[in-house]
Amino acid sequence: MVLFRGDVKCKSLQRRTSISIILPSDNIHFLNDAEEIVPQPYKTLYFLHGLYGSDDIVLANTSIQKFAEDNGIAIVIPCGENSFYVDHEKSHAYYGEYVGQELLDITRNIFPLSHRREDTFIAGFSMGGYGAIRNGLKYWDNFSKIGMISAALITDDIVNYTDDDNVLRSKDFYESIFGDLNKIKSSDKNPKHLIDNCRDIPDIYMACGVDDFLYGKNVDFHEFLKSREIDATFVEAEGEHTWEFCDKYLKEFIKTLL
Repeated sequence: MVLFRGDVKCKSLQRRTSISIILPSDNIHFLNDAEEIVPQPYKTLYFLHGLYGSDDIVLANTSIQKFAEDNGIAIVIPCGENSFYVDHEKSHAYYGEYVGQELLDITRNIFPLSHRREDTFIAGFSMGGYGAIRNGLKYWDNFSKIGMISAALITDDIVNYTDDDNVLRSKDFYESIFGDLNKIKSSDKNPKHLIDNCRDIPDIYMACGVDDFLYGKNVDFHEFLKSREIDATFVEAEGEHTWEFCDKYLKEFIKTLL
């Protein structure tokens, strides 16, 4: 396993941002006894962290590096701050464009990653689960599978939130992220709207613990998918909104990519 950590400059965000890339070393072959490396294109998972998170937090709290090595898959973890991976026009911080397109261009130009849609996947935990479904659908032609672990599918509810000291219930906070909350329903920030307007829906995998505070929202979204005759995988299991749950079902999702 090879781990690269550093910063990249991106047009979408108009600044530098941190990134971690995991490459399984057993896909690197040598020519006879020479030192020349022949890189093999990797299947690639772009994994998005949750609220208050970062790429290094994912590395510290999951076995994601071992998953990459054991399964021969590259994993790219960007830093999304608290953006929900949507485009913030006023601050020119286009996080959706970044993870949906520019990040692919940057990493493919540097590392031996497959350019094929069928080899390219997006997934995330909590806020990252929302980011995965939002950008996996908006940039459907880039991704063949979407993984949502304990996804923060909150866009139906945040319009009713009140100003609160708890950022998770703060209307002001979500307005700073999503803009006018009354316009979300018919926008590309609403996964349900994207489902109804997506030309080729990637395969969808969902996992959520039955004791997770987001469980009801995940059940609702799965029911919505069924109402649209979309055959998504939904794993309901014992567990809460924890790294342990994320670690277990991230591994299960990666198994579906092989």
